[in-house]
Amino acid sequence: MPKEDIHPTWYPDAKVICNGEVVMTTGATQPEIHVDVWSGNHPFFTGTQKILDTEGRVDRFMRKYGMANSETESNDKKATKENEDNKQNSEDKS
Repeated sequence: MPKEDIHPTWYPDAKVICNGEVVMTTGATQPEIHVDVWSGNHPFFTGTQKILDTEGRVDRFMRKYGMANSETESNDKKATKENEDNKQNSEDKS
């Protein structure tokens, strides 16, 4: 038997709320839990995660080990052109 008056109130059907919508229920010490991200809208779990490659390291690795496909190569060329355009624009403003 638990001691009296030292344990928090347990809510077996606590609501987990994300963006104003109840996404699931669980047991908790609070009746409502407000979250910004949960597995239903997180990019890793929804399959929409993108690799952030600011320095071209992933593309260079893919080319080096022969795993590059035409889409990766065309994205690499676009990124290189955008970087060159950005450099020119910043030089023009100076």
